[in-house]
Amino acid sequence: MARRSTRSSRRSPSSPEPPTLPSGPVPIDTGTAELEPDPDHAGRTTLLVNGVPSSFLDLDDPGFLAFEYMQQMDAVSELLPDGGLRALHLGAAGCALARRWDAERPGSRQLGVDVDARLLELVRQWFDLPRSPRLRLRADDAGHAVRTLADASFDVVVRDVFAGDSTPGHLVGPRFARDVARVLRPGGLYLANCVDRPPLVTVRRELATLAAAFAGPAGREGADAVAAGEDPQPYDALTEAMRDRANAVLAALALTARTDGYDA
Repeated sequence: MARRSTRSSRRSPSSPEPPTLPSGPVPIDTGTAELEPDPDHAGRTTLLVNGVPSSFLDLDDPGFLAFEYMQQMDAVSELLPDGGLRALHLGAAGCALARRWDAERPGSRQLGVDVDARLLELVRQWFDLPRSPRLRLRADDAGHAVRTLADASFDVVVRDVFAGDSTPGHLVGPRFARDVARVLRPGGLYLANCVDRPPLVTVRRELATLAAAFAGPAGREGADAVAAGEDPQPYDALTEAMRDRANAVLAALALTARTDGYDA
């Protein structure tokens, strides 16, 4: 997974009693969690869930983002109006993106959902996460959580959920897409982490599903679906979409694999 740094202009104050971080795997409901310190930067660590890098955090800088797909999502979120966000994070893990938005957009109210209740307890202990109501954490299946939420209640929905190396099937189908469209406010964003490689069959299939679902009754004003990868063209398309359809729901897939040969 590619990493580039995105640094915040705001830093959290030093905690008088920094948490004691574990060494080695720690049992969680779905397996194990482990923190892998960055040997080159004190205070930076990777959260591994069942051996897979899940989040990268700078404990001294809540706005720091290292994973490229999160940088893509953050860049797209800048197309929303200034000010606090109502954000839903599906697959919260270490809450790296939620930490950044809390630091960069004061007044944000965010909900992080993860299927692993023990993991959510641990990240609260290990990391200086914003407290409720700034960031609430909920142990639940992502699909079930979305179905229970009110219509038009979020500016942005982030999907970053994996079972192994793929997104669970019930989170890529038409029903889930309609549920996401329903909970988004007019002009909102759906940002999904999607792993694929050229010719991007998975991405194209999901984009078609999103376009169809968001254009239905739940989508209200209609939707634009764009894949955001390493090529700047998708960002141009996103900008045009927001300019031309200010009341639309916009969906963007952040690609975590190479996108060579993709024609946006």
